[in-house]
Formats: sequence, structure tokens, C-alpha cells
Amino acid sequence: MIREPPAFFHRGPSPLARVTFFTLAAIALMIADHRFHALETVRLSLSVLAHPLEQLAAAPGAMMGRVADYFASQDRLLRENRELKVKVLEQSTEAQEARLLKSEESHLLGMTQAKYASNGVIAEVLYTARNPFTRKIVVDKGLTNSIQAGMPAIDGTGVVGQVTSVGTFTSEVTLVTEKDQSVPVMIVRNGLRAIAVGSGKDGSIDIPFMPVSADVQNGDMFVTSGIDGTYPPGLIVAEVTSVQKNAAYVFAKISAKPAAGVDYHRYVMLLPLPLPSAAPPESKADESPRKGGRERTRARRQGP
Repeated sequence: MIREPPAFFHRGPSPLARVTFFTLAAIALMIADHRFHALETVRLSLSVLAHPLEQLAAAPGAMMGRVADYFASQDRLLRENRELKVKVLEQSTEAQEARLLKSEESHLLGMTQAKYASNGVIAEVLYTARNPFTRKIVVDKGLTNSIQAGMPAIDGTGVVGQVTSVGTFTSEVTLVTEKDQSVPVMIVRNGLRAIAVGSGKDGSIDIPFMPVSADVQNGDMFVTSGIDGTYPPGLIVAEVTSVQKNAAYVFAKISAKPAAGVDYHRYVMLLPLPLPSAAPPESKADESPRKGGRERTRARRQGP
């Protein structure tokens, strides 16, 4: 049994009137806002009040997106880092090869511009001789390339040594720093002649038998004098690094540093030996007295 409230409590308009009123009010507000933008200020105020609620509602989604982006970016960065490391290794290898090729090119260019380079033979240094007590190198040119014992070996800066042993395909070059190697030299500054002898030590050449009174100074450059008929004149041999003069001794103690990079380069140039000078032909005027003398001697032996 449904009991209705007493009539005393029935106050206000009916529900249908309320729906109709609010519907007409909503339509009027929409028309006013569309035509006259009457609710622009109200909309802005409501958006300001609703913004914190929107941020709060979007916070979980934004947090999850950031976490996903973080792990995705970490994976991408690790992958790019690995790729970059591989590229760096590849480019570093190429850069080292390029530097080596550039160094060898400049070295070969320096040798080809030498005065005696037109007849020289470029040889590659294969390895150092197996004997640890000798300063020798082995090059890739031998009898098949017309290499002869005694041929000088130079690089772009000076004398390296001399060919001392020749094989079919390789040759052995004894460096100027070896004890049994001697090179006739002279000082560029004053033309003073001397003999450069290997000291048997790395990077050192001795200049023995120089009088104490000889005009030799630190920094003087020794070049080949060419009087031995093996080394062409003018090749740079060494630079004076130490001059010790003691009045108690007859000779000064002079040390020099080889100008050539005997331990640094892969290529050397082997210079041909100079051709032996031909003896001058005897003139007929010289032959006639000798011939006459032989005839007189023959006549004396035969007698009257």
C-alpha cells in the first residue's frame, strides 16, 4: 500500500515544468554564447578551475608514457652506442692506414727527389737481421734486380748503410752505425774531411782521428765526400752532437747522430756503384820512345 505525502508537502513546480524551464534556459544560453559570446568569460574561468583536475587525471597515463619512453630511449642509445663503437674502430683503422700511406708517400717522394735517384732502386725493408749484435736489415731486392755488394742505401734524409750481402731475391744492408762501417765525410760548413765510423750503438756515429785543433762544432753536418768511389758526394750522413777536446790527448772525441731514419722507414733506395774510370790511352808520342828503347836493347843483345 503506497501512501502519498500530505498535500502540505507538495511545493514548487512540477517535474515537467522544471525540465521545460531548464531546457529553454539551456537553449537560450547556447544561442547567446553562439551569437554574442556571452559565456566566454565563464568558459575561461571554468577551464582554469578544471585544469588541475585534468592534470591529475592525465598524470598516470603520462607517467606510464615517460617510463616507456625511458626504456625505449635506453635501448636505442645502447644500440647506437654499439654501432658508433664499430664505426670508430673501422675509421680508426682507416685513419691509421691513411697516416701510414701518407708517411710512406712523403718518404718515397723525398727519396725520388734526391740527386742520384734516377738510377736508384727502391727496396722494402723486410726485417732486421737475426743477429742481435749487428746492425743490419734485409731488403726485398737481390741479384734478380741487379743489386751488387757495396751499393749505398739511402732514405729521404741521408745515408742508411751499405749492401754487404746479396742473395737471389733479398739483400743484407749493414747500417752506418755498425762498427765495421766507415764513410769518408766532410763538414758542410768548412769542407773539413774526416772518416765517420759506426759506434755499434743505436743512433750514434763516431768521428775518430780528428785533431783537437780541428774546427768542429755541435750542429755541424757531415756529408759524403765521394773520395772512396762508393758513396756519391753530397749525401747527408750525420750531425755532430758532442765535441770533447782535451789538451792531454792528440785527438778530439766527436760523436754524431745519423741523419737517416735507420729504424723508422719501410723503404730505402739502393744507389748503383759508380763506374770505374777508364785509364787514359797512351799517345803515339809516348809509345815511340818506348819502342825505340826496346829496339836498342834488342840490338845490344844481338851484338855486332
